[in-house]
Amino acid sequence: MERLHAFAIAAILLLCSIYFFPRWADPNQNSRLDMVFAVVEDGTFQIDKYVANTVDYAKVGEHYYSDKAPGAAFLGIPLYAGLRPLLETPLLGALTMRLESHRAFAGTLRPEGTGVSAQKVRFAIVQVYLSFFVSALPTAALAGLLFLWLRAVTPLVWPRITIALGYGLATPAFAYANAFYGHQLAAFLLFVAFFLLARAPAQIGARRAWLIGLALGYAFITEYPVALMVAPIGLYALYHFRKRRQLKPLLWLIVGGTMVAAGWMAYNTAVFGGPLELGYSRSELWTQQHHTGFMSLTAPTFDAVWGITFSPFRGLFLLSPWLLSALPGFVLWWRSGVLRGEWWLTLAVAVGMFLFNASSSMWWGGFAVGPRYLLPMLPFFVLPVAFVLVVWGKRLWLRIGMALSLLWSFVAVWSMTLAEQAFPSDALRNPWAEHVLPSWAVGNIARNLGTVLGLEGVWSLTPLVLLLALATVAWWWATLQHREAPALFGKGGRSSIEMETKRKSRLTKVNE
Repeated sequence: MERLHAFAIAAILLLCSIYFFPRWADPNQNSRLDMVFAVVEDGTFQIDKYVANTVDYAKVGEHYYSDKAPGAAFLGIPLYAGLRPLLETPLLGALTMRLESHRAFAGTLRPEGTGVSAQKVRFAIVQVYLSFFVSALPTAALAGLLFLWLRAVTPLVWPRITIALGYGLATPAFAYANAFYGHQLAAFLLFVAFFLLARAPAQIGARRAWLIGLALGYAFITEYPVALMVAPIGLYALYHFRKRRQLKPLLWLIVGGTMVAAGWMAYNTAVFGGPLELGYSRSELWTQQHHTGFMSLTAPTFDAVWGITFSPFRGLFLLSPWLLSALPGFVLWWRSGVLRGEWWLTLAVAVGMFLFNASSSMWWGGFAVGPRYLLPMLPFFVLPVAFVLVVWGKRLWLRIGMALSLLWSFVAVWSMTLAEQAFPSDALRNPWAEHVLPSWAVGNIARNLGTVLGLEGVWSLTPLVLLLALATVAWWWATLQHREAPALFGKGGRSSIEMETKRKSRLTKVNE
């Protein structure tokens, strides 16, 4: 039954993610896509042929390269190499001709744009294909793992479903769940490492330890700022190995991380001239931001703190107010006396990433939905919410408040994510008034599968609503087949908090 719920959560999130196409002509995504195309098509890391479609590039000598952390692109290279033979068939030409004459699709194109071409369609197909494997699938799997891990807090199903679906559908993670960025891949890898450690048996095997090292190393080369999360998870691993008095797994973890680091350093040396030289140091644009302080980091500023928390510009808690319950959740978690190591880890990654984002000279992250630099830590930040739902879950005010905040978060995240054909510009100080409302008012909704079917504007969402209804019914029916439907909202056992409280009560009576 546990796996059934985890699979259903992942399936629903995957459906919602892939229903909407990745943003066309997104410079951030294009930078990584350019590297993939250059390697597969031309056998080089040089993106000279494609650099006009992005502003995120590095220049070395007379040649241009992607300045992004290479992890996502590295995965995309073999994936595109496998897809490429299919694109050499007449399929591409037929699809191009169909899109050129497609009324609903044409309505999503900008009047000042250059229209549809075979090369653009090829680029878009590859972008959709790679985003599925690099972002959508990892995000869906991550939500399923969240549900499974939260059993350590409570066997109750409804709080865990609420948090897992809330993470995937009512936080900015949804906006990037089907985009060729590195945030969601990094988040997945970090949580996998944590999950493998937290759910480890008494003896941690060499394979598990090697996978943990591999995941941590690859998360870093996918998004460099997550070094602030890799370090606490590494210490958490050391805590586990010391508790079990095992040295060998630690060595295998180091081997896994070293393998990734060796490949990454070889790439840096070949492209930028040194093992620790990064593309950002050779960026031709954004030089002021990249060379401010240490790698664009200074000290937290009020503008940044306000901007990434409550401002209409990039405020996380204005976009997803249900996440505010994580703050009392940390207090309730500590008072419960359970999962102390996990509490410290969760606090460390949350504080570390908040301080990083608030210290960045470009804290708003360009065109974005919410503070995108915080995306990798969101799976950890939702964990304390489980303690709020378990401890206060029977109180009417909590249920009403949580329901309303989740509803607003869902509406806010989806309305901003789906508005127009690009994420809100950083030139708009109030994207709600200047981007979201105007786009929805004229039916300018992000391209999706409904658009391909010929549906325009809001009506293009109709097939998704029907598919979600069918998926929900199928989930409920499968639950009934296991004869455990009452446990979905019933007691279903005691939470670890309740058990710990009773244990402390018994100890107090004994001492008395």
